[in-house]
Amino acid sequence: MNGLFLAYYGDDLTGSTDSMEALELGGVPTVLFLAPPTPQQLARFPEARAVGLAGVSRTMTPDEMDFALPEIFTSLKQLGAPLTHYKVCSTFDSSPEIGSIGQATQLGRQIFGNPLVPVMVGAPKLRRYVVFGNHFATAGDITYRLDRHPTMRAHPITPMGEADLLLHLGRQTDLPIGLIDVRHLTESEESIQTRLTQMVDDGVKIVILDTLDNDHLLKAGRLIWDLGQVGSTFVVGSSGVEFALTAYWQSTGVTHPPKMFSSPGPVDQIVAISGSAAPMTAAQIQHALDHDFAGIRLDSAGLVDPKTADATREQAIQQALSVLQNGQSVILFSALGLDDSQISKTKDRMTDLGIHPRDVGEVLGKQQGLILKEILMKTGIKRCAVAGGDTSGNVLKQLGIYMLKFLIPLGVATPLCQAGSHDSAFDGIEVALKGGQLGEIDFFERVLQGQTI
Repeated sequence: MNGLFLAYYGDDLTGSTDSMEALELGGVPTVLFLAPPTPQQLARFPEARAVGLAGVSRTMTPDEMDFALPEIFTSLKQLGAPLTHYKVCSTFDSSPEIGSIGQATQLGRQIFGNPLVPVMVGAPKLRRYVVFGNHFATAGDITYRLDRHPTMRAHPITPMGEADLLLHLGRQTDLPIGLIDVRHLTESEESIQTRLTQMVDDGVKIVILDTLDNDHLLKAGRLIWDLGQVGSTFVVGSSGVEFALTAYWQSTGVTHPPKMFSSPGPVDQIVAISGSAAPMTAAQIQHALDHDFAGIRLDSAGLVDPKTADATREQAIQQALSVLQNGQSVILFSALGLDDSQISKTKDRMTDLGIHPRDVGEVLGKQQGLILKEILMKTGIKRCAVAGGDTSGNVLKQLGIYMLKFLIPLGVATPLCQAGSHDSAFDGIEVALKGGQLGEIDFFERVLQGQTI
């Protein structure tokens, strides 16, 4: 495929659409696949300058990464883009046991061979910042060090116990790690390059890039793009990488601001399903319920138990169909916030069944996907929403969706997309996807109205 600027692999689905949105809004036509694309599928998008692949490595063990990622990275390298990005969550969700970014970095470095792997996590547009190697995120009007962030410090799978990324990442890899900090970013390009060269000479294999503001973003974009001009380069980070690259490309005329994105307009009803326990998602659900949406609480403990899953699923479907027949839109949710009692009940049920708690996203997501599939089939509704990074990928699998194209931004990092599906019933449907902590308070109403920012 000729003319590619970038290939990327997202460690979950909503993160992958986040990067697609950043690229599209930066003037880079992008196509996102949910499985490695065939040459025939790629040929359908000659205009694409970036190709993404949405994955699930955020919930993988290091052994699972060893099995899955080398083949994926090799296939992305064969696309011939100067840069390949391993896209991670902007809150760096990871641990040595689950979603190890260090392990993924090691594997990518082996495939691509660049002596120094840049790691960029800060994304000011998402209110994520890295200063002197420490990660910060804003919630409401308060900016927290990530190990004190009200959501990330209590994350059910990968709680953040250390905001210093050199230490946090250092627990996941033996590769030496360096830092280009905010002081260094005030220096000339030549001085920064000298620092990088010295790091390589000193045996540093990974370099973390501070990012506090848009000036830092632009410098990081130049640095990463320059690395890509000397060979196929592997880079790790959040969608801050895409924000940085598109800022730099536009500043040099490589790309131009995109055309205006036209809204497909409002629809009469939507179906939304949420597997997120994030406080932001809980607030968005409550806001929608206060604005004429109907809510259905899913019995997630019943859904993860094979003995009760079918009956529990059917009950939820029938409840949703009844609501939709009355003309309302519906949100089916498994939790409202981190302290929801359903979370512990579901974990206890999975423990009793001998299922590892980290697999709750896959097990519950599959059941939620089957619920959504049946509702869409029986109603013919053509626009839906899915909340939760782990949930989204597993839900869309049940709809046979293999590809997404960006339609409009509903908010920051919450796009409305058009789907390509192997199932004709779902080919062309519109899907809005959001990570747990992202989106405007009226996200679900925006989906219904097709309201862009």
